[in-house]
Amino acid sequence: MKNIILFASGGGSNAQRIMEYFGQKDGYSVKALFTNNPNAGAIAIADKHNVPSIIFTREELNDGTVLQKVRNYNPGIIVLAGFLWKFPADIIKQYPHKVINIHPALLPNYGGKGMYGMNVHRAVHENKDKESGITIHYVNEHYDEGNIIFQKAIAIEECLSPEEVALKVLSLEHEHFPEVIEKLLNTEA
Repeated sequence: MKNIILFASGGGSNAQRIMEYFGQKDGYSVKALFTNNPNAGAIAIADKHNVPSIIFTREELNDGTVLQKVRNYNPGIIVLAGFLWKFPADIIKQYPHKVINIHPALLPNYGGKGMYGMNVHRAVHENKDKESGITIHYVNEHYDEGNIIFQKAIAIEECLSPEEVALKVLSLEHEHFPEVIEKLLNTEA
């Protein structure tokens, strides 16, 4: 069994898509959802899919408590699906090339601290970019600077608002994120 651990802070649409995708496949299991937000919509989604949720504080994330809980699930991959806090070095070190993130832009553009969600889409729209997209990358000690695994662009010239950009980019996330996770799990040594 190839175990998947999810980290999310918000509504959980990517977490939901991942749980649905792997729920229909043999040999894979979403083992847990970790969240820093006790009000995250992702918790209700995890409950619906019978995936346990682990809620933690910033202190627990950084003092090794979360790492110990992650170990209990023996993850083949750790997926940041809308997780907004900086990820701790101890987990990255324990699971090299097994912690991935999705970013709603074509990195290296529009990355870094504070560049998430609508902040990214507003910046893209205000700059009148002709395309945006997604980047799936390994997580390292810096925001959005890990090695890129996958990118996909989409035309956004006709988008009249940051919200329209967000919808187009989210459709790419839902289409490609589970497939990239599956590919990574199947190519691990």
